[in-house]
Amino acid sequence: MRIAVISDIHANLPALDAVVAAAGAIDAWWHCGDVVGYGPHPNEVVARLRELDAVGVMGNHDAAALGSPIIEWFNPYAAEAALWTRRTLTEDARAWLAALPEQVVVDGWTIVHGSARDPLQEYVTSPSVALATMRHVPTRTTLCGHTHVPKAWRADETMQVVEDGGSIGAGPLALEGGLWLLNPGSVGQPRDGDRRAAAMVLDTAAGTATWLRAAYPIAATQAAIRRAGLPERLAARLDVGR
Repeated sequence: MRIAVISDIHANLPALDAVVAAAGAIDAWWHCGDVVGYGPHPNEVVARLRELDAVGVMGNHDAAALGSPIIEWFNPYAAEAALWTRRTLTEDARAWLAALPEQVVVDGWTIVHGSARDPLQEYVTSPSVALATMRHVPTRTTLCGHTHVPKAWRADETMQVVEDGGSIGAGPLALEGGLWLLNPGSVGQPRDGDRRAAAMVLDTAAGTATWLRAAYPIAATQAAIRRAGLPERLAARLDVGR
């Protein structure tokens, strides 16, 4: 099977559409949360994921858009966007988001947004947190988002954790030996200095993960952000991928 893994779409429909086109023939779509927030197309993105029959989890911005007090931890730009999203969501989109679990296991893969210990808030940015997450799940491989940065972590037989990102963007990464924690990066608001939408494709037969980047009409998303009256910072940062 070829499985597309996406995360942190953040209501950016042009970016999601670009990833769908770039991924090609896909057997299943999995997402690591933050479907909405920041961006101007919350209802449209939910509708597209429903068309793709995507399976995934809730992110912190999804929870905030549904009324969670987690919004109190947001910076002013994120909070303003979350409140706008609350007002904008249709009842159908709201119900779909509310049904998302914080963690799910699909075909032997664990999917979370942040980490397995704290799905909505903890960022996996260090070997110790990566190892804690890998030990906290029942599967050999974990998929997560939240950081908006493509990443691969591997724990070997001695449970020493290394960043194994050499193949990110350079071809398939063989998921051999030990435990793995993979982050596809962000579809709708990349933060690794590359403004193109990010995603990952798993080939379960070959046992590999391949990261991809897709250019999309950033100006179209920026124009929609401004029409919605969302903070200008949310439009400007898309130009630089930070």
